[in-house]
Amino acid sequence: MADDHAVTLYSSATITDTKKNPFSLKVGMAQMLRGGAVVEVTSLDQAKTAESAGACCVVVSDPPPPRAGISRMADPSLIKEIKQALSIPVMAKVRVGHFVEAQVLEQIGVDYIDESEELGIADESHFINKHNFGVTFVCGCRDLGEALRRVREGSAMIRTQGEIRGSGNVAETVRSVRKVMGEIRVLNNMDEDEVFAFAKRIGAPYDIVVQAKQMGRLPVVHFAAGGITTPADAALMMQLGCDGVFLGQEVFDCDDPYKRVRSIVQAVRNYNDPMELAQASSGLDHAMAGLNLDENRVEFGSGDAY
Repeated sequence: MADDHAVTLYSSATITDTKKNPFSLKVGMAQMLRGGAVVEVTSLDQAKTAESAGACCVVVSDPPPPRAGISRMADPSLIKEIKQALSIPVMAKVRVGHFVEAQVLEQIGVDYIDESEELGIADESHFINKHNFGVTFVCGCRDLGEALRRVREGSAMIRTQGEIRGSGNVAETVRSVRKVMGEIRVLNNMDEDEVFAFAKRIGAPYDIVVQAKQMGRLPVVHFAAGGITTPADAALMMQLGCDGVFLGQEVFDCDDPYKRVRSIVQAVRNYNDPMELAQASSGLDHAMAGLNLDENRVEFGSGDAY
């Protein structure tokens, strides 16, 4: 495609037209994380634990405020300290629409920026124009239309989002992933002359919708996030069609965070092998007992926007 902001189709091994299309380089950067687990950390010790356990990347977050309040971009000095100490890529979060936070993070050299609805919304009407940055962006979604709109804005990686409260409830994540995958299957079975109406209905750019149809998947790397706290949870996301998973702060709420993260990393790598999954899941019940929800607290809703 002639448009510099279009998504370049890619295989599992290569990307194309990197000279004509700089966005392809960002897509390639995101591909480096495929088949891995991105772990959220709030300290250098947690970051080192995640790296030693096999995480493909860490995402640095601001520690939760002591009282109800707005979460913001993490302290740049902490991000730089973690980046200097680790050999794996480092990601950091910015609030939706806050392009100045993104400018700060790009300046200090983060590898990826997550425009995160978990932090809050700085601009209620606009997302960041990610084509204005050289760094690779990650954005969240709950349906196909939202995912493809974020791709048009320049996101080279999509994070299908479930619950953001850290409760360990994976049901919302499953619902969001199934919705995205189901809409892709509907798109794949459409005649070409039906795609215009479908793109209009989901509010997505027509050319990106066409690429999704051609590829039979999202045109960029696709991870799942929210409530993933066990090896079985991670393998479920992979078998549903995701390229990897995000692990929240709750994975550190146990006696042996290394063992838990390591077991989930192994599950992502061996998601189709029940024997490996059984081994990875062994000995973790006590560590995760506090994350289980009773039936009355599991929510079955429409999955409204953030």
